[in-house]
Order: sequence, then C-alpha cells, then structure tokens
Amino acid sequence: MPIETIQGILLPFAGTALGAASVFGMRGKLHERVQRVLTGFAAGVMVAASVWSLLIPAMEQAAELGHWAFLPAVTGFWLGVLFLLALDRAIPHLHQNSDKPEGPRTHLKRTTMLVLAVTLHNIPEGMAVGVVLAGWMAGNETISAAGALALSIGIAVQNFPEGAIISMPLRAEGVGKGRAFFYGVLSGAAEPLAAGLTLWAAGLILPALPYLLSFAAGAMVYVVVEELIPEASAGTHSNLGTLAFAAGFTVMLALDTALG
Repeated sequence: MPIETIQGILLPFAGTALGAASVFGMRGKLHERVQRVLTGFAAGVMVAASVWSLLIPAMEQAAELGHWAFLPAVTGFWLGVLFLLALDRAIPHLHQNSDKPEGPRTHLKRTTMLVLAVTLHNIPEGMAVGVVLAGWMAGNETISAAGALALSIGIAVQNFPEGAIISMPLRAEGVGKGRAFFYGVLSGAAEPLAAGLTLWAAGLILPALPYLLSFAAGAMVYVVVEELIPEASAGTHSNLGTLAFAAGFTVMLALDTALG
C-alpha cells in the first residue's frame, strides 16, 4: 500500500486524537458558544468536501452518460442518506446537549451513547477518504494524490474540534481524563476502519466508483443536516454557528482548490 494512502487514512484519525487530548490541558467544559462554533466549522468542512471532493468527481466520471451524468451521483447520494438513516434508527446514541437518546431503547450508559453518536458521523467521513484514495490508486484522471490529501487534511482539521467536543463534556460529567481521552480516540477509530473497508470494496468494483463517491457524500450531508446544523444553531446567538459553517466551508474549498 502506498505511503500516501496510509497517510490519507490515518490523518483524520490523528485529528480526532489530538482534539481528544485537549482534555489534558483544559479545565472545566467547553463553553456552549465554543461548541456551536466548532460544530458549525465541522459542518462547513463536510458540506464543502461532499461537493468538491465527492459529488463533482462522481459526475465527471460519469460524463460519458451525457445528459444523464447526474444519475450515478443522485442514486449514490440517496443510498448514502438512507444508509445513515438506517444506522440512526438502529444504533442507540445521544447527541450533545440532549437528554433524549435516539434509536432503540437500551440500558447503555450516557457516556457510551455520546461516543456512539460521534462514531456514527465518523463512518461516512472514513468512507469518503477511502473511496477517494481508491479512485486515485486506480489512476482515475478526476482524482489526484493532492486532491485526496486535501480531503484527508480537511477532515482532520474538522476532527480536531470533534475530538474536543466528545472528550471535554465527558470530563465535565466526572469521567477521568484518561478515560475521556480514550473515549474521544475510540470515537475516531471508526474512520480508518471505514476508510480501509471502503478502499478494499472500491478496488473490487471500480466501475461503481461514481456511486461510492456520491454515497459517501449523501451520508455526510445527512449527518450535517440531522445533527451538526441543529447543534450549531441551538440557543441564543446562533449566528456564531452560521459564521463558523461559512469558515469551515471556505477552508475546505481553499484546500481542495490549492492542493487538488
């Protein structure tokens, strides 16, 4: 496996781990406004990555279909949305600043369900990295090594605040620093696993690459709309989350343009 592929898979995980490590250097819990800013930023990065790194390449690869070039992107996008909807219904989890769990009834601890909530939206991010790397390794003309790197860096950047968002509240609830860090890292472990599995699957069925790219995009957009945007806009001064969304969007746009 090329070193670029290994780096691409591990970079997002490293971002989560570094964010989770903030629990060792910060006291108390993250201020509500800070959480909204970090969540909005993550949402902006994910939306920009879905468009520039996933959906546009998916349509470019289906260009031979002419006026129907959008079909693989639309089909894959909806499959990704429905896949995350199914996971959302099947896995018990608890979002930040919420006391009502989602999914089936369970006796899992609150901390476990918080970790599962973050793990849920790390899965599509890992899939996105895996499928883009698979396209690059296959020599696809619409995906460059720099473009794959840009996606990995963008997701790593937005994973840093996500790591802090999961470890800091756990610490505030009385969980020890070591365990809070471990849970934060554990939530990010889904990304390299999902990336590796997607990379393997895409290598077996390369003709389906446009569908897989848009599948990852649909899964990420589902997470953004269902979870991140509501959290970024909750409470007063919700414009902070909106501005952070715009910042994350432009950061990912710049990375993709500069490196792609």
